[in-house]
This record gives sequence, C-alpha cells and structure tokens, in this order.
Amino acid sequence: MALGHTFFVKPVKSYNRTIRYFLLSSIAFNTAMGIFMVMYPFYIRELGYSDHLNGQVIAFQAAATAIALLPAGILGDRYGRKRMLMIGSIMLAISFAIRSFSSTEMPLLFGAGLTGFFFAFLQVSAIPLLAENSKEKQRVKLFALHAALMMGANVIGHLFSGTLADLLYQFSAMTMLQAVQLTLILAFFLAAISFFPLLKVKDGEQGKGIIKVAEVANHSPKSEEWKIIALFAVSSLLIGFGSGLVIPYLNLYFNDRFDLNYSAIGLVLSLGQGMTVIAMLIGPKVVNRFGEVKAVFLLQMGSIPFLLLTAFTNVLWFAIIGFLFRQALMNAGNPIQAALVMKLIHPRMRGTANSVTQMVFQLGWALMGPVSMGIVAAYGAYNGYAIVFVITACLYVLGSVFFLLVFKKKVEKHMKSKTA
Repeated sequence: MALGHTFFVKPVKSYNRTIRYFLLSSIAFNTAMGIFMVMYPFYIRELGYSDHLNGQVIAFQAAATAIALLPAGILGDRYGRKRMLMIGSIMLAISFAIRSFSSTEMPLLFGAGLTGFFFAFLQVSAIPLLAENSKEKQRVKLFALHAALMMGANVIGHLFSGTLADLLYQFSAMTMLQAVQLTLILAFFLAAISFFPLLKVKDGEQGKGIIKVAEVANHSPKSEEWKIIALFAVSSLLIGFGSGLVIPYLNLYFNDRFDLNYSAIGLVLSLGQGMTVIAMLIGPKVVNRFGEVKAVFLLQMGSIPFLLLTAFTNVLWFAIIGFLFRQALMNAGNPIQAALVMKLIHPRMRGTANSVTQMVFQLGWALMGPVSMGIVAAYGAYNGYAIVFVITACLYVLGSVFFLLVFKKKVEKHMKSKTA
C-alpha cells in the first residue's frame, strides 16, 4: 500500500483536475483495451477462422489508425484536445460493441477499422493535453506516470479476461465462444464508462484551438521543426516495423509454442505489463543519470538479448523471462521519447508532431501483421516465430542507433539555444 501511494496516489494528487480526470478515463479505456488485446484473436479462432483473418484484423486496425492520426492531430491543434478525446471515446465504445456481436468476416474487419480510426483520436490528443496542463520540468515524470497507469490498466484487462473466460467455460453451460464473447462485451461497457470523466476535462491554454493573430505571426511551421518531426518519424517507423511483426501475436506465440490456456496467457501478458509499469517509473531516474536520448537508447538496446531469448527457447520459463524483460525495457523509453517531442516542438505543432510519429508506427503494424502470420504459417511455431523475432531485433537495433546518433545533437543544440 505504501509503495502504491508513493508511486501513484501522491503523484496524481500533485496534478490539476483535468489531468486527474483524464487519467481516470484512461484507466477505464485501457482496461477495456487490455481485454480486447488478449481475447479478440481467440474470439476469431473460436468462430472457426484461421490466423490469416487475425492478421487482416490487425492490419485493418493499424492501417485505419495510421490514416486517421495526421488529420486527428491537425484537428486537435485547431479545435482542442477535449473534443477529439470525447469523440474518440464514444466511437471506440461503439466499435467494441460491433466487434463483440459480429460473427462474419466483413463486420469483423469493419469493426477493427473503426476501432483503429477512432483510437487515433485518443492516441494523438493524450500527450499534448497532458503537456498543456503541466510544466516542462514535470513532463517526463507525468508521461511516465500516464504510461504506467495505462499499462497497469492493461494488466487488469489481461489478467481478468483470460481468467473470466476460462471460469465461465468451466463452471457454466457456456461454450468457449460464448465465454469469450461475454468477456468482450464487458470491455465494451468499460469503454463506454471511459467517456464520462472526459466531461470534466478542460483544454490547456495552448490547446483550446483558438488561433490568435499575434501567435500565428510569431510562429509559422519552420523547416527545422518539420525536419525534427521527420527524424522522429524515421525512428518510429523502424521500431514500428519490428513491433508489428511480434507484439500483436505474443498471445498466439505462447499458445502455439507452449500450448498455454487463456488464463495462463492472460497472466503472462499481465506480468509483462506489470514489469513495464515498474520500468516506466524507474525511467525518469535513468533520464536524470544519462539524459533523455541516452536513456532511450540504453533501455531499448537492453531489451534485445531478452527478445532473442524468447525467439529461440523451448523452455517456457525462459520464454516468460525473456518476454517480461523485453516488454519492460523496450516500452520504458516511450514516455521519455514523448517528453522529448514536446520539448523540441513548438506548442502549435505538438498535435501534428505526435500524430506523424504515431502514424508511421501504426503503418509498421499495418504492413507487418500479415507478413508475420505468413512466416509463422510457412515455417511453424518454432522456426516461424524465431525468424520474426530475429527480424524484429535487427529493426530495433537500427531504430535505436538512429535515434541516438540523430537526437543527441538535436538536444544539445536545443539546450544551447535556451541558454543563449
């Protein structure tokens, strides 16, 4: 209890009302998303479809997110973050309902596309909203707290969903399909609940979408800022390609290679999110020691040996250990990168910058999803997953080295300009 109070309750109380209500909404939504992440691939399998459709669903969702991110970012810059968040929240709940009750291929794909499209509204507006309601010196810790709470909510969703589905199947007259479907319907209700705290959220002074003549005169997008956005995008694209090969299918990996049941898979994935929460909370201390850029590089590179361990082991406990540490180290750098984007980019372009980096990351998921399932189908549960994990490791190394070489100089230049 004391640890939870130190890391969660005390920091949350130190932020304003808007941040607290947004974090409450985020917890509800991410719990729902955690349920869907674990159970939806199994729902498709229980309907009798092959993993080819699972690959298509992931691709549709990621492609729709990639398409929506840039316009959502621009609209957020112009009309305010709150509007984007409220629209995204209610439409995501509707998309969850469609997906929970669908049983034929086209509605399954349409629902996935709808989820992906409106998820972009939340994804692109969250960080700018937090940035505009906080001070620069607070942001690394705030973004780490936000990411940790999201992961914590995912833990609850992961752990609860598999356990609930297995219990419903074992202790009721339900088929496994019905048990999984009821679990997904619960996620819909949680997503709907996430809308209501957003009614209390207010845009920050820089996020109200009010374009002042003097402000426009003083700042128009500069070529240097677009260059920084493009460099962030290249780094994000490399990581996104690697991530898209592996991350959406970790539940299938544990099922295919080790024949784990849904409860055990939910437990393993929830442990991974729990490890990530701890790593994200430690992240600001790594930043204090090494700076933002080196911290991201060290955390991401530290994940590579564990990724390769997961790729090649046939021992379940080694696979779990590799998964846990890869998950924690690779994701711990995300809030640090988000804070860096907010630092280097003018407030009038934060939504756009965030949307571009997220868009190319989702593009990696959209393009790599079918590739990953194709490799696994062709080479089997051992060789197939080993191949995609190794490709992911190579892409992670490229993305991490690129980030270090490019942004170390950018941050040094930024700091000199502030002290000049």
